[in-house]
Amino acid sequence: MAREVNQVWNYLNELSHRSIRERQKWLSAYDLQKYTAGYTKCEGVKIGTTTVQQVCEEYATRRRQFKKARLNWRVSNPKSSKYSLGWIPFKKGGAAYRDGQIRFAGLKLGLWDSYGLSKYELRAGSISQDARGRWYLNVAVEVEVSPSAGTASVGIDLGLKECAVVSDGQRIEGRFYRKLEADLGIAQRACKKERVKAIHAKIKNQRKDMLHKFSTQLVAGNAAIFVGNVSSAKLIKTRMAKSTLDAGWSMLKTMLEYKGHQAGIVFEEVNESYSTQTCSQCGSIEGPKGLKGLGVREWTCSCGAVHGRDTNAAKNILAKGLNRLEKAFSIAGEAKAVEAVVNKSPQGFGRGHSPLVAGIPVL
Repeated sequence: MAREVNQVWNYLNELSHRSIRERQKWLSAYDLQKYTAGYTKCEGVKIGTTTVQQVCEEYATRRRQFKKARLNWRVSNPKSSKYSLGWIPFKKGGAAYRDGQIRFAGLKLGLWDSYGLSKYELRAGSISQDARGRWYLNVAVEVEVSPSAGTASVGIDLGLKECAVVSDGQRIEGRFYRKLEADLGIAQRACKKERVKAIHAKIKNQRKDMLHKFSTQLVAGNAAIFVGNVSSAKLIKTRMAKSTLDAGWSMLKTMLEYKGHQAGIVFEEVNESYSTQTCSQCGSIEGPKGLKGLGVREWTCSCGAVHGRDTNAAKNILAKGLNRLEKAFSIAGEAKAVEAVVNKSPQGFGRGHSPLVAGIPVL
């Protein structure tokens, strides 16, 4: 079935490219679905109509995202260096869980159910393949999430030597790639492809497990989380690219964002400029500066406070986040006060005026 999905994708790729080149018309997902109607009736085709429609929608979305007239081809030959990992999307109702199996396209697929899928209603999702040839079911379900009971607030400083340092003293190191880099090099020089894939998978799983546990703990114990706005996209273009990717900053931010949204807490990125150099006690800028100061892990301010480099930066990030939050709510309070005064006015609104609308400020 993955080969059939690749055929549909490649057909859409060629069709869309020709339409843009010859008629200067960008075909929408609705237009593409018209051209693929009837494909599922061909002899030997196992995928359903909903899967074909989902491929059309995904292609139109990715073409719009990357702003390209033609995307990469999906290669079905597993011996090719450009082989595309298997991917079979489906819409709500396309897959059903029954008796410990997934019913999809007339097939019964066995799986290791670690989440108790029988308790949930399966929605849209996909069946995908990883680099080791293992297949996974990715599906959306609706669950009830209880709000966070935490009342504290923390700031997080992201780094390379230590992935994240929290203002309350917590820290995670990460650097799983660095720990297994020697083993990976040995396997690569010996041309043991399966061993290389296994090591990469181990690194990925260890990093994801650590970040999931860390982010869940922070969301459960706090009402507000602030993270520095360090850009990993810029650092991966420098000599620090390997360490930046090993830290997994983007993954951590994503986890904190969606988990914080589910738990109903505040999560924001704040400007971390001068957070390392500024004293979190008195506010003076006396900390280590420039490339020469990267090796300074502890420093003493003129006020007598002794700071750990990363912990001090996390405290400054927390202070900036709380200050930003306080200003936003003060503006909202002023807007509500003005609205109350205007609404109580017996003369109402003058010409060209409209009632004020107050709400939760956008940070």
